[in-house]
Amino acid sequence: MTDAGHAALAGAPFIEGIGLSRAYGGVRALHNASLAVLPGEVHALVGENGAGKSTLIKVLGGRVRPDSGEIRLRGTSVSFSGPEAAHRVGVQTVFQELTLLPSLTVAENLFLSREPRSRLTHLIDRRAMGRRAEELLTGMGIDHIDPLAAVEDISLSERQLVEIVRAISHEPDILFLDEPTSSLVEREVVWLFEQIRRLRARGTAMVFTSHRWNEVRSIADRITVFRNGGDVGTFTDISEDDAVSLMTGRHVETLYPPVPALTASAPIALETHHLASAHLHDVSLQLHAGEILGVGGLAGHGHRALFFTLFGADRATSGTITVAGKQVSIRSPHDAMKRGVGIALVPEDRKTEGLLLRMSVRDNMTLAILRGRLSRMGFLRRAEEKRLSSDLSRQLRIKTAGPHIAVGSLSGGNQQKVLLGRWLLAEPRILLLYDVTRGVDVSTKAEIYALIHRLAAEGKAILFYSSDAEELAHLTHRVLVMREGRIAAALEGNAITAEAIVSAAVRDTSPASGRGTHAA
Repeated sequence: MTDAGHAALAGAPFIEGIGLSRAYGGVRALHNASLAVLPGEVHALVGENGAGKSTLIKVLGGRVRPDSGEIRLRGTSVSFSGPEAAHRVGVQTVFQELTLLPSLTVAENLFLSREPRSRLTHLIDRRAMGRRAEELLTGMGIDHIDPLAAVEDISLSERQLVEIVRAISHEPDILFLDEPTSSLVEREVVWLFEQIRRLRARGTAMVFTSHRWNEVRSIADRITVFRNGGDVGTFTDISEDDAVSLMTGRHVETLYPPVPALTASAPIALETHHLASAHLHDVSLQLHAGEILGVGGLAGHGHRALFFTLFGADRATSGTITVAGKQVSIRSPHDAMKRGVGIALVPEDRKTEGLLLRMSVRDNMTLAILRGRLSRMGFLRRAEEKRLSSDLSRQLRIKTAGPHIAVGSLSGGNQQKVLLGRWLLAEPRILLLYDVTRGVDVSTKAEIYALIHRLAAEGKAILFYSSDAEELAHLTHRVLVMREGRIAAALEGNAITAEAIVSAAVRDTSPASGRGTHAA
């Protein structure tokens, strides 16, 4: 419990959900769930993906109507007709899956539906809007985001910051923060927590969700654990082990499985020589069959450019790429995916770069094999498509009423499993996994870790980027640390620790690192 929390735990609830239930088709997202949030309190919700946390926030924030139950605001029963009705009584929500309009500018998104207008013509005063947006951003300590830039042209973390600023700028009485840190780097999390503490001091009631226990522990006054659509307990103090047991119904004894053995004679699956692009400089590396090669370092130092260049989504300006001993030209994702190359990418932003949200689980899962495995003489083999998607959904334990359900209705962790399943069906030789556990609960992370290790044991070559240094330290055979678009250090063996990865990322030299990129 935080120091400020003791003062918060007094008085009547600011907002309260009592016995709330909500189903989507055959999937029960909420079942008799309750939550009470006090003025000036940061109340954390924890639980697995699909436990009902996001649905509860959507219900209390006016985005979804409950099938049953009651919402009370300041002790009075209310029924929100939509999010605008909730906004009018001081309720704002920040979602992990962003609600910004990508084709509009940062300023237009910040002032959407409340644009400054000319006194004479009553038309939108775009100059004034840009000026106010800049004042709003800089006033909250953000000076690196151009208010006139289109949202689609800024990074995922910057979009999340804009989403947070927009909600806070309304000076809400109640603020829901649904996985707001999942795409933020450490300094941005520090910034967010400063804003949360400021809001708590002025009496704002806040609900905060995160799968990072250190964040929950450092910012929450109380913690409510969710499981299978309902609340299973509210605590002012609970250990991570006890919380995980309540979330999952079992003890997760070992989160990280042992790294599969890598033979010294493992052939080179992927090799780059002096690879360069707009954001890469002279990158040379080797990735062996059956190897999990980690990539780490501070955000914005070329990791994304490396993955997207290898997949053909970004264009290399010089250097070579060799797959299984043969030099290849990868100018598009189609080139990367074709037979003889066999490279697949799972990106960080599954919503905009990986999945087609309105399409079904089945359609998303089989997208990469439609032309070859699932078509015959121009006709789609529907029965085979259904069989493959159903079998893989069971294998990956995807929580859904069926493969026909829209993938956008699934929880974040289950969406990630669908995206991973797509490439399992495509049977690539080389997997590029970019922050695949972002916004995923501890139990699903353990499943993904086991899957990655199983694929490596089967001989897949895996390039694995994570913003979590602990993940890199526990899951990989070697780690390359990037800085300013270059490989700054290569760690292997006992030198692979979270501390060494961070040290190599921020310092010009690291005593625990070597410059070579070959396996021992």
